[in-house]
Amino acid sequence: MLEYLVLAPVFVRKYYEGGQGLRAPNRETALQLGIATSERMLGICRGRRKFLAASLTLLCIPAITWVYLFSGSFEDGKPVSLSPLESQPHSPRYTASSQRERESLEVRVREVEEENRALRRQLSLAQARGPSHHRSNHSRTYSMEEGTGDSENLRAGIVAGNSSECGQQPVVEKCETIHVAIVCAGYNASRDVVTLVKSVLFHRRNPLHFHLVADSIAEQILATLFQTWMVPAVRVDFYNADELKSEVSWIPNKHYSGIYGLMKLVLTKTLPANLERVIVLDTDITFATDIAELWAVFHKFKGQQVLGLVENQSDWYLGNLWKNHRPWPALGRGYNTGVILLLLDKLRKMKWEQMWRLTAERELMGMLSTSLADQDIFNAVIKQNPFLVYQLPCFWNVQLSDHTRSEQCYRDVSDLKVIHWNSPKKLRVKNKHVEFFRNLYLTFLEYDGNLLRRELFGCPSEADVNSENLQKQLSELDEDDLCYEFRRERFTVHRTHLYFLHYEYEPAADNTDVTLVAQLSMDRLQMLEAICKHWEGPISLALYLSDAEAQQFLRYAQGSEVLMSRHNVAYHIVYKEGQFYPVNLLRNVAMKHVGTPYMFLSDIDFLPMYGLYEYLRKSVIQLDLANTKKAMIVPAFETLRYRLSFPKSKAELLSMLDMGTLFTFRYHVWMKGHAPTNFAKWRTATTPYRVEWEADFEPYVVVRRDCPEYDRRFVGFGWNKVAHIMELDAQEYEFTVLPNAYMIHMPHAPSFDITKFRSNKQYRICLKTLKEEFQQDMSRRYGFAALKYLTAENNS
Repeated sequence: MLEYLVLAPVFVRKYYEGGQGLRAPNRETALQLGIATSERMLGICRGRRKFLAASLTLLCIPAITWVYLFSGSFEDGKPVSLSPLESQPHSPRYTASSQRERESLEVRVREVEEENRALRRQLSLAQARGPSHHRSNHSRTYSMEEGTGDSENLRAGIVAGNSSECGQQPVVEKCETIHVAIVCAGYNASRDVVTLVKSVLFHRRNPLHFHLVADSIAEQILATLFQTWMVPAVRVDFYNADELKSEVSWIPNKHYSGIYGLMKLVLTKTLPANLERVIVLDTDITFATDIAELWAVFHKFKGQQVLGLVENQSDWYLGNLWKNHRPWPALGRGYNTGVILLLLDKLRKMKWEQMWRLTAERELMGMLSTSLADQDIFNAVIKQNPFLVYQLPCFWNVQLSDHTRSEQCYRDVSDLKVIHWNSPKKLRVKNKHVEFFRNLYLTFLEYDGNLLRRELFGCPSEADVNSENLQKQLSELDEDDLCYEFRRERFTVHRTHLYFLHYEYEPAADNTDVTLVAQLSMDRLQMLEAICKHWEGPISLALYLSDAEAQQFLRYAQGSEVLMSRHNVAYHIVYKEGQFYPVNLLRNVAMKHVGTPYMFLSDIDFLPMYGLYEYLRKSVIQLDLANTKKAMIVPAFETLRYRLSFPKSKAELLSMLDMGTLFTFRYHVWMKGHAPTNFAKWRTATTPYRVEWEADFEPYVVVRRDCPEYDRRFVGFGWNKVAHIMELDAQEYEFTVLPNAYMIHMPHAPSFDITKFRSNKQYRICLKTLKEEFQQDMSRRYGFAALKYLTAENNS
């Protein structure tokens, strides 16, 4: 269309270049060009999208024509000099004939201007009557793959307010809920889902309803995550994937996704019967736009179209990747099922279950197994029934596997909609723009998920009992209280990702198994390998990290042979929020997900003696912990040396104590914390012995899994363990010191919280206030027996 607009300036430019190439036309030719351009422009422009271009053209053509008319003259088709002298009426070249010709042309130009003004008035009236419903016969091409059924330019935007379509666009209502289905199983897939969900939440403007087909592991992880994430206008429902195995287990599958890679086939049966449509996504998807744009594509389905898919961008289904390559049947290149639009209601009416089962049975007679899981069966069905599919433009599923045509799906960043890491190599895939895609993925991977807890203004959220209770509790706090931040932390809900890495452990059958429990932040990460070398039993760790730090931890763990060789270490990520280190919340998270009957409540800075795990299991039997309320104490020591030859026996430890290489823990700073252990007696003890509770006692103990939790009001430094030991005593636990057990504290720089405690007077005042309130609560809960804690505190 613009070729007519730019043609006249080309003549003028060529004229100024000295007449090389094109010869300068006479004025009549130029005028006719302008008139023809106007007429053709009026015929081309149909609808809203053409109105702006037509208007600009009609405004520019008279200006171009006048510039041309008054910029020079021609004679005999040759270029003539345009010097000021030669352009004057007194110039010999200025003849009467040319004067008449000029006047005639000026009259004609005025007529053209009048016609243009009339055209502009007509176009204005057309605009005032409302948008045209006629679509353009031309669409801008961004790739070799276009949406089937019409020639609309999907790349220009589908949602209202982001559309450049000529015709009226399908829109997604402001508060319309968008339904998304994802099949997820296992620890790694659960991590991938979080990144996918972040990318969707980042761009979304509508309420979301996630339908997660998950195994028991993924459901436990993701249910806790979403419950603690507390994102407004997001609902999550789970469907037991293990119950669906029988539906697809008869299909042999070579794909690395295993049996769960076939479960998208049974979504019509799995999802609620009243759910009419859903977007189905693989876990390795990253969104670069609002998912509502994809949801709006449902309005473009016609006739019997029930599946929205993007063409496969590799040559897999062409069968030419290697000699004797024999893929499943597919229509052309086939379709990729990483992103699917399903019209569930129509699929059910078409008896989709019967359709795909018959197709799979027929093809498996020759193919024996699937290579690409559900994708092979979807393509086989489409091969027989091509009318089922609505082909999406390929930017809705840019497939980043090796040797694909994905680079034809985009020209610049604004073209990207959905990125699909569908290669087993994932981020190591070959693509000339892979660095950009990798950075986009890492942006969401490390993005602070707390920032996505934003309200959707104008869209009422469903009532959430937990959220309402939290708001009620916070409203009861006095914001003018100098200890308000301390009190508020007790009610803060921290986003929690359980089992961040693969975990696999079956407790010992003799019911004596013990799990080491600890918590840590990024600055204690170096202790993990040493602890794993000292403790061969199961470990439950709560890590307080930001989203970015969680990824650093993941890379650290995956690069450690020691950590990767241990599948009985559970890593639970509690994401950072607020100004305090929630030490007791972390301990509670780690304790809650212990799978053994007993727990060793330790700290990350301590290394247990070699063989402590087996020694504790024997002590559990010896002291009959299963039937008595006992807390077995592991005596704590410390060294000031960063390099220590760790004692391999009690005798060696006693020798190091005598030499001054080791000390009883905190003897020079906080002796009251461990003095009741009676280290003098321990030196010669050969059998367990009982000790009594004393004020500020905070030993490291082994207890049953059903022991009370830590009190969350204590954050940062101070009284977090003391309060817990006090409650154990109030519940009549018997403290018993193990004679042949020990643990050693390794030196490290002071934590940020202990620095605040030492330097901030208000911090110490608030800690004292919290202690008094805790003791009052103890008196209310345990009555007369708790009076000794008040007396002991006053005497200390």
